[in-house]
Amino acid sequence: MSKWKLGIIGGSGLYDIEGLTNRREELIKTPWGVPSDSLIFGDLHGVELVFLPRHGRGHYLSPTGINYRANVDALKRVGCTDILSVSACGSLKEEYAPGEFVIVDQFIDRTRNREKSFFGNGCVGHVSMAYPVCERLSALASNSAKKAGITAHDGGSYLVIEGPQFSTLAESHLYRQWGCDVIGMTNMPEASLAREAELPYATVAMVTDYDCWHAEEEAVSVTNVLEVMHSNVERARRMIEQLAISLSSMERCDSPQRIEYGLDHAIITSPEVRDPAIWKGLDAVASRLH
Repeated sequence: MSKWKLGIIGGSGLYDIEGLTNRREELIKTPWGVPSDSLIFGDLHGVELVFLPRHGRGHYLSPTGINYRANVDALKRVGCTDILSVSACGSLKEEYAPGEFVIVDQFIDRTRNREKSFFGNGCVGHVSMAYPVCERLSALASNSAKKAGITAHDGGSYLVIEGPQFSTLAESHLYRQWGCDVIGMTNMPEASLAREAELPYATVAMVTDYDCWHAEEEAVSVTNVLEVMHSNVERARRMIEQLAISLSSMERCDSPQRIEYGLDHAIITSPEVRDPAIWKGLDAVASRLH
């Protein structure tokens, strides 16, 4: 058993966490570069939180321009035990309305211009992504959202597009035919990198719009996203407070999927031929094996 140290990655509109005590900030350097912003450390209801605004404060990073590897490495490097992603998204289903949350349990990655792994030539690793989120953390987030009075849907597939453009109408209809539930631009490769770093990860997708498929709703634009996003941010803060209250009375144990040991059978390169420079760069990600 151990204490929680929860990393929270905030998406569009969520650039800070209110109500933290013992607050401090630190810019962490990693072998992969610098993260999106300084990490914000603090306590909330006795639980240690580490907050990182994914797009940087002021939203100066595009979805493709985010250094996902540095973000995940930095959170692992400072001792986070788990990562909760809070992200704006579009809905691909009538029943998932703007202002509601979806506790995502699957991803379809359609991005193409991002560094997607800590591993590569010199040290090859293949982690399992069949079940990409932590069941335990997802359930805690769902319960916390509902305690905060938020409509939260359990389970859903998140279609990740490259962006920064929104979908065409044809694409939006295609994604609905695929059975996707929500659409966004940021949760991959974030989720897969968290898995490589042996960090349990969960996504709370905050619906802002109906993309462009809905005949009776205006097509997604920055203007209508911002209108809903501000109220969603307040809902997210209430959810995080409820989550901290729940975690304050819980001792942390390993996730049911044993995510914390995901590298045990993932690294295929023999130790004697691993590139020393690459292995050194994995000092935080694979710290348990160093």
